[in-house]
Amino acid sequence: MVTSNENNIVVEATTTSVLQDETTSRKFGQEMKREKRRVLGVINQNVAGARGYPCVVNKGESLSKQEEGCHKEKLHHPLRSSVTRSRVEEPSLEAKKLKPSVPSENDFGDCIFVDEEEEATLDHPMALEKPYTEADPMEEDVKVKEEPIFDIDVSDAKNSLAAVEYVQDLYAFYRTTERFSCVPVDYMMQQIDLNEKMRAILIDWLIEVHDKFDLMNETLFLTVNLIDRFLSKKAVMRKKLQLVGLVALLLACKYEEVSVPVVQDLVLISDKAYTRNDVLDMEKTMLSTLQFNVSLPTQYPFLKRFLKAAQADKRCEMLASFLIELALVEYDMLRFAPSLLAAAAVYTAQCTVGGGFRHWSSTCEYHSHYSEDQLMECCRKMVSLHQKAATGKLTGVYRKYNTSKFGYIAKCEAAHFLVSA
Repeated sequence: MVTSNENNIVVEATTTSVLQDETTSRKFGQEMKREKRRVLGVINQNVAGARGYPCVVNKGESLSKQEEGCHKEKLHHPLRSSVTRSRVEEPSLEAKKLKPSVPSENDFGDCIFVDEEEEATLDHPMALEKPYTEADPMEEDVKVKEEPIFDIDVSDAKNSLAAVEYVQDLYAFYRTTERFSCVPVDYMMQQIDLNEKMRAILIDWLIEVHDKFDLMNETLFLTVNLIDRFLSKKAVMRKKLQLVGLVALLLACKYEEVSVPVVQDLVLISDKAYTRNDVLDMEKTMLSTLQFNVSLPTQYPFLKRFLKAAQADKRCEMLASFLIELALVEYDMLRFAPSLLAAAAVYTAQCTVGGGFRHWSSTCEYHSHYSEDQLMECCRKMVSLHQKAATGKLTGVYRKYNTSKFGYIAKCEAAHFLVSA
């Protein structure tokens, strides 16, 4: 017969067993929850890390820093957080890719998404080290190298007359002082009895006289420079204009030539319109007006230098001389500096003899200090002068270069494509 004490012991044992079972069950449930949380954490880590997308970083940055930047961006960006939560709640969507049509830096920070064709690169960690914003070094090697600048004076190293040691300084000085050679583009407005047409007639006639006397090229350009500078400072009557031209030619010959024409020869070519005293009086007036300053750079020294830089042949040299002498006659061309006129003549001649091929080398640009775009306006004007050189009354330059002495270069077809460009 079971006593009450024994019953109490059995009840207490049973209660203890039940409590132990409940405690064990509660611990087991907590462990299961922890396990589930761990599993979800692993899934979350796998989703956020293993399937992460490459970040755009600089070269040399380690893979861990890239991944850290991506994870940090995903944690703080609202779009990243929503995507991560959806992947945690729905693991079956892990294989799906988010494909924005146009990636935006403002939306995605330093990270971008890739397409399915690029998914294969995610298996290779080295693919993450190549940024999308920089060019491949191998592609840089394929690029065409910049055109070199050649030393155009190396062939004259032993020529003492070429002054190779000082030639760069000389032309730097020419570029500095050429502005003193220029005249106001509207100086003819100050002349009461003269106009642009009269100036053109005088210079066209002087070009023929220069050719008949077989004078140096430097003499012609200095003659025109003296005429323009004198007329820009002193008013001259129409009947004295030819005398101004003759005296300017005389002064240029005294400065440039070895054998100078005598005054009587100049009187004869003027058909005795002036006397010897008229020539000497005008010579004094011109020198005093110009303050005896006749040593200024003209178009010719620049032309010789730029032809050498262009490695021009004889045909190109004659054509450039033809174009720049056409510019001497035109009053409107005074608005261009001497160096610009010379560079434009060389470039236009290259385009003309090149049969439509336009090329202004780095060597030409270096020595002329003018780019191709800076020459285009002046070049178009020269082409227009070339097109109408054989027409009208002022054809002295055309007839001069339409001889065997200059290889009939005046008949060369003008570079029409420069005008239409």
